[in-house]
Amino acid sequence: MVATTEERSEFALGWKVLFASVLGVACGASPIPFNVIGFTVEPLISEFGWTRTQILMPITIFGIIASLLAPFFGSLADKYGVRKVALYSLLAFGISFGMIALTPAAKVASTLYIYYALWVLVGLVGIGSTPVSWSRAINLWFYRHRGLALGILLMGTSLAAIVVPKLAVWGIENYGWRSMFAIIAILPLFIALPLGYFLFREPRTDERPQAITSATGHLTGVTLGSALKDYRFWLIWVSIAIIATAFGGAFINMPAMLSDRGLEAQTAASVMGVLGIGILTGRIITGALLDRFWAGFVAFPLLCLPAISCYILLGGSITFPMAALAGFLLGFAAGAESDLIAYLTGRYFGMAHYGKIYGMLYMPFGFFSALSPILYANVRDTAGSYDPVLSVAVFAFVAGGSLLLLLGRYPDNLPEASVSNKLATEAS
Repeated sequence: MVATTEERSEFALGWKVLFASVLGVACGASPIPFNVIGFTVEPLISEFGWTRTQILMPITIFGIIASLLAPFFGSLADKYGVRKVALYSLLAFGISFGMIALTPAAKVASTLYIYYALWVLVGLVGIGSTPVSWSRAINLWFYRHRGLALGILLMGTSLAAIVVPKLAVWGIENYGWRSMFAIIAILPLFIALPLGYFLFREPRTDERPQAITSATGHLTGVTLGSALKDYRFWLIWVSIAIIATAFGGAFINMPAMLSDRGLEAQTAASVMGVLGIGILTGRIITGALLDRFWAGFVAFPLLCLPAISCYILLGGSITFPMAALAGFLLGFAAGAESDLIAYLTGRYFGMAHYGKIYGMLYMPFGFFSALSPILYANVRDTAGSYDPVLSVAVFAFVAGGSLLLLLGRYPDNLPEASVSNKLATEAS
């Protein structure tokens, strides 16, 4: 008798796809812009005299555009298959991100708007290279070990946080901030894209875990309309919005915060590397815990950790060990949150319309992560310190985590996909 997917190792079947997806996430539009832009603050102030708020505005522009487009890209992955969406978007992201190097040098008003326009392009084409796409494939390959697999997938953002800040600082110091964008663009174009082309795909019908399909072999899950009527969707949405608002600005402004407290750029880059290790650790530990315990019990304590980070960052000078601890705890919680979005989407709403629903839940993550850096920077520009916004963030992290305690048990049965969705899935 032929062994079922459950009787075989999910990792034996899906490791190639998982490996390609990790690199796709690492080199995609989710982590790279956020790991780079904080190191452009001083060079752009020096060259153009722009304010911190002006300099960090592109990450808000990028993030808002990307978050609004997330449900659209998710629906494309549902309809046409995730491989096409992920690889084409990865290609477009690499090209558009490298094009930021073409920002003119003239100190005129139009330079700022050209710089912003280049970031708009990144937002328009890059969202398909984020976990919105890659996580769909992983959810289709894994069920019993889904939490761990998603944790491994999202290690890609950890790898980016470890490698990209150092590479960005090296590029800026040796070739200037413009060339740095072209250097970073090598990662999606010449590392992730070739590997994705050869290794990344969705499972065939017979390779899917039986738990995500009906008796007839079709994917199960609620429609987007049904999800929007479910209180659990909105609990997750609001929790993500609160945590993202508190986290995004702390992450992007971390180099500037540390500079204010007397640490040099290379030391700040080292702290960002520790933050990346925290994200990596948070991914794996959270993923493993989600496979064993209910998500609410896993999420609440982990999402309270960055409140400690914000408390550490308050005040005057700071030592490297304390800065590294703040970075680690902040990263650990970030790893937990990203795992949770993909995991909760699959467990509460199923896979039949995963891309659309995940896209809607990614929207507050992208939108408020993008808005947050400007809020933090504006507080710094007006108050002369990050302390007021860090004080608010302490309470925001605790509030956002507590909402997930209200989700209730996972649903036992999910409906079979509609006829149109069956055909689209089979065609992909």
